[in-house]
Amino acid sequence: MPASWVAATGAPSDAILRISARSGDTHTSGEAAGYRYLARVKFGVLQFFSWPERRIPIAQVYQRALSRIEIMDRTGYDAVWLAEHHFNSFSVCPSVHLMGTHVAARTQRLRIGTAVTLAAFYHPLRIAEEIALLDVLSGGRVNWGAGRGFDATEFRAFGVTPQESADRFREAVEIVLAAWSADRLNYAGRYFSFENIEVLPKPMQQPHPPVWVAASSEPAVEWAAQRGFTIMMDPHSSHGEIARKRELYRTRLEAAGHRMDGREIPMARLVAVAETEAKAEEVARSGAGWIVGSYMGKSGQFFDPKGGPQKDPIERYLDGIVVYGTPEKVVDDLQRLGEEMFLDYLLAAPLSHESFLLFTEKVLPKLV
Repeated sequence: MPASWVAATGAPSDAILRISARSGDTHTSGEAAGYRYLARVKFGVLQFFSWPERRIPIAQVYQRALSRIEIMDRTGYDAVWLAEHHFNSFSVCPSVHLMGTHVAARTQRLRIGTAVTLAAFYHPLRIAEEIALLDVLSGGRVNWGAGRGFDATEFRAFGVTPQESADRFREAVEIVLAAWSADRLNYAGRYFSFENIEVLPKPMQQPHPPVWVAASSEPAVEWAAQRGFTIMMDPHSSHGEIARKRELYRTRLEAAGHRMDGREIPMARLVAVAETEAKAEEVARSGAGWIVGSYMGKSGQFFDPKGGPQKDPIERYLDGIVVYGTPEKVVDDLQRLGEEMFLDYLLAAPLSHESFLLFTEKVLPKLV
């Protein structure tokens, strides 16, 4: 696997520094370039901590990622979203809360998102305390994203069955929100009960940090819509699947009496940017292979929604998931996807360090 899959960050280039100097402008460059739709879109980065083949010390993986995050802080990104995973070198970040405190200490402006806190594996009061503490330490810059997880190894190791994980996740979210809003927490649920507990500290943002729930399956989308939660969408569904789930969310949300207006729905997209189409495809194919091999399993367990096996999993990523090409092509593709998917928040997941730099230098300035 090419070393480009691991984010390696050096000093910011002159182009990035020029973007930083313009970061106070509002949409001027996007309007001038004619990308009026995406000029209204926020951009964040879904930050993985990949360690392919374990070629370098894990400390170097973290330092490189943090250097990249410092560049985000100086440029036009809204937030970094930290990915939590366990027991797999695809992304070695078992605590997005701990990582978030280090990000807070090294940034000034950037919002800090969790993508996601795997809430089914935590005691919910620890989540409430740790996220609130991070919000205070960061000066009120936390976006809390919560999900239940899907990896069989994580479920086995933490002693949570997949069958009960959805209910555990939903109960944990309810408890966290109640702990943040109540002076004294009283709660009686299926898995947890509390009586007259004072949960401290409270978050700096009031009534609490903005909340997103990960919704990859249709039942998860429907539950979030029914409860009025805002969703965030995964990097492994196809563009068409993302569009369909977003429309399902809108219809179910409105049917439940909630408004869609004003909600930002982060849509995670894998991104490979290079100076040539051939190099971009090479990076995209390499990244897709790494995901399929280490994250989804070498068997590639993908199925058509109508039943039956999918196409080759790597080709599936290249055909309808990864946004890849030269900077000009990526801008055009994002404009098209923005209109097709009603995009209001792109959560970019660069598949190489070069992809991150080119996206920051040559794509982002045309869209913010």
